[in-house]
Amino acid sequence: MARNGDRDESRLDDAARAGWLYYVAGNTQDEIAQKLGISRQSAQRLVSLAISKKLIKVRLDHPIASCMSLAEALVKRYGLHYCDVVPSDPSSNSTVLGIAEAAAAYLERTLRSPAPLILALGTGRTIRASVDQLPAMDCPQHKIVSLVGNIAPDGSASFYDVITRISDVVKAPHFPMPVPVVASSVEEKAVLLKLKAVAHVCDLAKRADVTMVGIGSLDDNAPLFEDGFITRAELRALHKAGAVGEIVGWAYDRHGRILTGLTNERVASVPIGKTGTAKVIGAAMGPAKLSAVRAALEGQLINGLITDEATAKSLTE
Repeated sequence: MARNGDRDESRLDDAARAGWLYYVAGNTQDEIAQKLGISRQSAQRLVSLAISKKLIKVRLDHPIASCMSLAEALVKRYGLHYCDVVPSDPSSNSTVLGIAEAAAAYLERTLRSPAPLILALGTGRTIRASVDQLPAMDCPQHKIVSLVGNIAPDGSASFYDVITRISDVVKAPHFPMPVPVVASSVEEKAVLLKLKAVAHVCDLAKRADVTMVGIGSLDDNAPLFEDGFITRAELRALHKAGAVGEIVGWAYDRHGRILTGLTNERVASVPIGKTGTAKVIGAAMGPAKLSAVRAALEGQLINGLITDEATAKSLTE
């Protein structure tokens, strides 16, 4: 008569065989059942036993494994509710390669929800590149709202505005912000924000279920300056005040604190601040944006991040 210990050992042997056949040899559970002369249900139980008894240790040997580990580290370090890290291409100088596709995937999953939601979007190169990756969809149940003005300094439509673009692709009602990114004066900003249409857009944006923004650097090649929204003198004043980054035009310091005065007095975008329970995803990568991304994380201006492997490594150091 076999003792219990012998039976247990025999069952672990069978579990090890089943685990090896499944995870190493790549057999299906039907194939394992045939090779071991057991039912498919028994094969499934043996594979599960191999995992529960730690007889099989699965190791993902692929560049994405490092990315997943970095994403987990960033989630723990900054208390994020979401993080996606994509592999870096050392030979590329692009600031959107990989993260545009990842951001598009996140937006697509969000928009696939049958339940109505409000999606708020920033603007800029990264967000535009992400929207360009979206497939055609039919999402009349959602509302897509802009966080930032869609008027360039010369009165033309902003080149990097994405609201109309995404609405055309996903067939959802959209609510643009019909104001300049930076008003010409504090008085003009006050008048613009009192307009009924603008107030409605701001209200929708504050109630957004999901928000996605780009993160801009404030170095000498800052997009706000290069695109003509602020002058060189204003950029220098921001540097002197300790600004390292901006989100939808709002400049903040290395601790993620929104600066008082300066160009922030005239920014007509929806105000930003600590995210709280709202889902605010930042998408950015590259050495030039590292300080801005780190500050946004430390100041809790975002609680989700889509970035590349090289940036993620620097953020965890």
